[in-house]
Amino acid sequence: MTFTDVHTAQGYDDLPRLMSLMTGDEKHGPAATSTLDVVWVLYDRVLRVSPEAVNAPDRDRFLLSKGHGPMAYYAVLAAKGFLPESLLPGFGAYESPLGHHPDRVLVPGAEIGSGSLGHGLPLAVGSALGLRAQGRSGPAVWVLVGDAELDEGSNHEAIAYAGAVGLERLHTVVVDNASATHGRPGGIAARFEAAGWSTATVDGRDHQALYEAYTAPHPGRPHAVVARVEAKV
Repeated sequence: MTFTDVHTAQGYDDLPRLMSLMTGDEKHGPAATSTLDVVWVLYDRVLRVSPEAVNAPDRDRFLLSKGHGPMAYYAVLAAKGFLPESLLPGFGAYESPLGHHPDRVLVPGAEIGSGSLGHGLPLAVGSALGLRAQGRSGPAVWVLVGDAELDEGSNHEAIAYAGAVGLERLHTVVVDNASATHGRPGGIAARFEAAGWSTATVDGRDHQALYEAYTAPHPGRPHAVVARVEAKV
């Protein structure tokens, strides 16, 4: 199948304006801005999905596990035409579909409802396994997690299992803003490598570095990209 080109919508330079339309006391601004470049490069240059193909069986899947700061995600979805810009000012309001945690039945293009830490990566493992069972080798599954989420035991199990069964179509992006409580010997990438993953660690604001890390070959193994951004304060 073919996917409509989503690269012709609004550009990266318009994202700050789109994010400024979303206000409120519970907007988790640092959590959102830490993911902005990571999400943009995925939707602009990597993911095979479009507003016209949000339910296409062979689409790529993007799961936002770090759902407690969805402003950047909503801004990118609006820039790419998945949802109208007019919805952004209502962010978080009772009648708005754009909640403080994204809801997959309300937000066009959202694959999961998220926000509770530690759920997205296990769900991504299940998605990749389901596609494998259906014989669909084309779709890629991407999940974005925060470094603090890796404190959750459910993620440890998902990392270990995905490496053991060689889920090649599974990709994890870890946004590292130094907010994790527990460190790991050798850093975040070493944790994935020990479980058999391919890894890359890059500057999370460098679009070309992100693109190259996203598209690096990793035959027979799942792939993790650690995107380092400024520390959360």
